Amino acid sequence: MQPLIDNARTFGQRPEEFAKLAEGQSPQVLFITCSDSRVVPALITGARPGELFELRTAGNIVPPYVSEYHPTSEAATIEYAVEVLGVSDIVVCGHSHCGAVGALVRGDDLDAVPAVRDWLSHATPRPSGAVEDPEVAEGVQSHVLTQLLRLRSYPFIAKKLKERQLTLHGWYYEVHKGAVRAHNAETDAFEAL
Repeated sequence: MQPLIDNARTFGQRPEEFAKLAEGQSPQVLFITCSDSRVVPALITGARPGELFELRTAGNIVPPYVSEYHPTSEAATIEYAVEVLGVSDIVVCGHSHCGAVGALVRGDDLDAVPAVRDWLSHATPRPSGAVEDPEVAEGVQSHVLTQLLRLRSYPFIAKKLKERQLTLHGWYYEVHKGAVRAHNAETDAFEAL
């Protein structure tokens, strides 16, 4: 913890670098990814402050869209990015060695962590893949595609897609290589960027 504290103490000693950020934000991309500490969107993309609007959830799950009577933080974040900030792109980025997707693929008993179990129940259908694969590559990639389909069910996203004002992207980040693969709809495969 101490190195993080030390950096935080010196971080604000360059106010000229941050002054423009007080004027607001205008990111072009909503980046939805896992809460996993090995996945750092700004590091992966090279984005500077203000360039990415991020949504991090366990297993990069996009919950089902529900009516205004049952709002979720995730839906509010997605709606704000699309309707208020006007992002033109949404990336759903899964990653290798994902504990959440691995638990789903293996069918792990999560009764000892009921909040995790209940959150992961939003990942329907259950991702498929080789149970013995520590990278969980197939499971994560199919899960990313499911989350993209889930996004399409959000009414405001469907509208923006129809108007060609929004593009969805599926990415797979290999934490052990630092490599990113993007889903190619034409080949239905995740290919190197």
